[in-house]
Amino acid sequence: MKLILISGPSGSGKTTLSNQIIKKIKNGIVLSTDNYYKTGLISKLLSKFVEGFFDRSISFNNKLFKKDFDFIYMNGISICKRYYNFEKKSIQNILNETNNISFIIVEGIFAKEISNTLNNKDYIFLEIKTKKNECMKRVVQRDIKERGKDKKQAENDFLKSWSIYYEKFKPNSQKNNTNKFIIKKNTDIDPILKKLFN
Repeated sequence: MKLILISGPSGSGKTTLSNQIIKKIKNGIVLSTDNYYKTGLISKLLSKFVEGFFDRSISFNNKLFKKDFDFIYMNGISICKRYYNFEKKSIQNILNETNNISFIIVEGIFAKEISNTLNNKDYIFLEIKTKKNECMKRVVQRDIKERGKDKKQAENDFLKSWSIYYEKFKPNSQKNNTNKFIIKKNTDIDPILKKLFN
């Protein structure tokens, strides 16, 4: 089973890149860390009182993510998809069987942390570098449309998330990985995909 991890700050284009790869290379599945936030009362309370809650690892349901990841990795199939509702702080589970999975893409702001738990598994790590103002524009549009925020709140939350992401991942915070690539706006990903899938 091939593994691709895609990391970058909010709005950097992780989901877009994941979809581009899936479109080019069939038989893959995307696990977005955005769909594995904690739910229930504790999540509702902490998101009110902890600054940048959804950008910190305490918000991430690692147990549920690991359960799904391990099942797909071992069996090459997925039974359901999960979608996190940021307004209700709940996860919707949709039955959707996918068979013959040959690679997994893990994308999201927690992908770097997940990479440090993969032990001896081989993986390719793609780090997206996008200009701050471009990321902010995307995040504000998304948060107004999908997460019920007003413009000012969306902008403030983005600035917090940007700081938290780059504070967490200072240079050398990740295990050594020779298969790490920086993706920028003009990066041609085809040579990277050839290296991975040939």
